[in-house]
Amino acid sequence: MNAWDSPLGYKYATASAGFRENGRRDLALALSERPAATAALFTSNRFNAAPVRVARGLLAAGGRFRAVLFNAGQANAGTGGQGEEDCRETLRLAAAAAGLNPEEILPASTGIIGDRLNLSLWERTMPALAADLGKSSPEDFAGAIMTTDRFPKIARAEVRLAGGVARLCGMAKGAGMICPNMATMLALLLCDAEVEEDLWKRLTAEAVRLSFNRVSVDGDTSTNDTLYALANGASGVRARADEASVLQESMTEILSRLAYMLVEDGEGATKVIHVRVSGAPSDADAEKAARSIGNSQLVKTAMYGQDANWGRIIAALGRSGAEFLPEEARLAFGGLEVFRNGMSCMSEDDPALAESLKGRDIFLDLSLGGGRGSYTLLASDLTHKYIDINAEYRS
Repeated sequence: MNAWDSPLGYKYATASAGFRENGRRDLALALSERPAATAALFTSNRFNAAPVRVARGLLAAGGRFRAVLFNAGQANAGTGGQGEEDCRETLRLAAAAAGLNPEEILPASTGIIGDRLNLSLWERTMPALAADLGKSSPEDFAGAIMTTDRFPKIARAEVRLAGGVARLCGMAKGAGMICPNMATMLALLLCDAEVEEDLWKRLTAEAVRLSFNRVSVDGDTSTNDTLYALANGASGVRARADEASVLQESMTEILSRLAYMLVEDGEGATKVIHVRVSGAPSDADAEKAARSIGNSQLVKTAMYGQDANWGRIIAALGRSGAEFLPEEARLAFGGLEVFRNGMSCMSEDDPALAESLKGRDIFLDLSLGGGRGSYTLLASDLTHKYIDINAEYRS
């Protein structure tokens, strides 16, 4: 698929509002030429940001949506009722600039918690945003929503349905505060197939469960996590109910690729740790085990140091709350078994073991016994750079 083969019927606009000191573009609008079937998932953090609350209200009202408005640099979280009114004002401003009704736009923000939106900057930037509509690309959109990200995150796919080919495009931002129970930071999935809205919502939720819900950078869940998914039907291709699994596969593929990029770009990260648990009594037990290992600072630092310290992994497994028999647990690094029958079965000084930890991707495979439960989690390592970035975040 060519980079320019994006979903039909969408336009993009980006602008530099000055929310961030470096002058990069930090305001982004994606506009559908027609109302779209819309799905949304938000943070599970109880201190959810103003744009999350405003968006939930708009969705509950049952409207039809045509656009999303993302800004980077000001989270509009921890700003009380005034933050919600500020958010609504940005929707009014953007609607006037793009020729929409405010109720047709969904908001999302990222940045420093506690800062109110600088509405004078929004007002000043609206003419530039309007002038750019149709000139920016999905790549520009993905770049404009970055904060501590090192690179923009975008993925595309085509899906062949009975009525023809439909296109999908996903964009995301996130490098820190990544350990969600919904989406992760900010993400947008666009599709040009016509999909019945209830089906679209179910497919989106399942794709998120299999992708964004299975990553961890630092064990923190943001106040602003938001994912929007729009399907506008501009291709003329209708997704039938019996084609749901085909569309689901493409949606999951895109979000999984984005999820990998989020971990790869984790603040200061040098490794992507694939924690793969099998043989558990249930998927829930496997998930407990994987999350305990993937979120362990001791495991993360060992992987950064390319140290095959299986003791840290076994300890994290043991306190995970997962049901298993310790004598049945087995652990392998990159296919090399290092632990079984309750003890080491390979020298930590083996050159082959050291080689398995040198690459970007590290594979930790744990079997907990003969059960059918399994789970895979992607996690980053923990480095000195992570501390530097977050110690200086507000400086």
